[in-house]
Amino acid sequence: MAELPFGLPTTSPFPPFPPGPPPPASDLFRRTGLQGSEPATGQDGSIPSSLEGIVRIAHEKTYSDIHLGVGEEPRYRDCGDMVRTGWPVTDGVTFRDWLREMLGPAEIDIFLRDKEYDGAFAFSFVRVRINLMETLRGPAMVLRLIPQEIASIEELRLPRVLEDLAHRPKGLILVTGPTGSGKSTTLAAVIDYINRTMKRHILTIEDPIEFVHESRESLIRQREVRQHTKVFKNALRAAMREDPDVILIGEIRDQETLTTAIEASQTGHLVFGTLHTNSAVRTVERVLGMYKPEEQSQIRTAVAESLLAVISQGLVKTRDGKRCAFTDLFINTDACRDYIQQGNLDEIEEIMARSGFDGMMTSNQSLAKLVEDGRINGEDAMGHSLKPSELAQVLRGRV
Repeated sequence: MAELPFGLPTTSPFPPFPPGPPPPASDLFRRTGLQGSEPATGQDGSIPSSLEGIVRIAHEKTYSDIHLGVGEEPRYRDCGDMVRTGWPVTDGVTFRDWLREMLGPAEIDIFLRDKEYDGAFAFSFVRVRINLMETLRGPAMVLRLIPQEIASIEELRLPRVLEDLAHRPKGLILVTGPTGSGKSTTLAAVIDYINRTMKRHILTIEDPIEFVHESRESLIRQREVRQHTKVFKNALRAAMREDPDVILIGEIRDQETLTTAIEASQTGHLVFGTLHTNSAVRTVERVLGMYKPEEQSQIRTAVAESLLAVISQGLVKTRDGKRCAFTDLFINTDACRDYIQQGNLDEIEEIMARSGFDGMMTSNQSLAKLVEDGRINGEDAMGHSLKPSELAQVLRGRV
């Protein structure tokens, strides 16, 4: 098969590299043939000529994400909102140049073959999580900025019961929420708390590694799928033979991973994992729903015995234009264990609402507290509530 200049097959969606340096960004209008507004300029009066320059702007302005794609105007995400740049639309040559700043030929080959790619890359000033995709217009990417400094539980204003849970010797703790809800940030804060205050062996299995930890009081080892292990399930199975006290699973994606996580939590390990669910009770339902009806009795018992807590969270815009987390927090008390074993999950949310002394709270209680403290307005709270009519009654007279 014929090869392009750095080893890509001729079926590549990117055009070949022209000789010499890439043309200036101001020429992109003419080369793409697409309409666009007059491009905005950076602080030095120019459009960034490299991906590093684009990422640096996001880092300096504390944007969370960067969206780049062939045939598209580059955009940023700021506190949940998409922000236009006014820069020229991107062509294939420019997009390929950006990819080469982060990925080698083998990694780009994976993207061309699979049409998707997940990874991470560290610039000198910030780390980014990479997602590549093929779209109708052509290849595109989303870069999520990952702070180099890990915020503490206190700095994030997370429930302090997380510190108590981190001291538990074994069990399963699930952190859940939709994409972009801060799950990774919360987990990083809890792992950092263990790392700074306890003498443990922490093992993480991630796809990809996001926050990078340095061993402090604890020994911490981080493994990335494809970089340090070929298959996620093999790494998780091997983890139980590697003498860890704490195991972090980047994402529980299937029944086999969940089963292994439960087994690890039952054999003397504290296990953290994530799921894409929007409430604590729905998380328990999702976990049980991964198993066949004939397995329900056995798995309900296993979950009731091993599950310590579910922290389901979302992000809501604050009055000062930033964002903060609201939390649906379930602690698996003796009463809740009985309801899980019976499969009567509707009762759990009622227990959560009246068990603040155990550290529990519902998302509506969390949102209402943020309104009471003046951090968010009532309209935004209602927009994020799963039960807005119930929250409206709580907020009546307060907003």
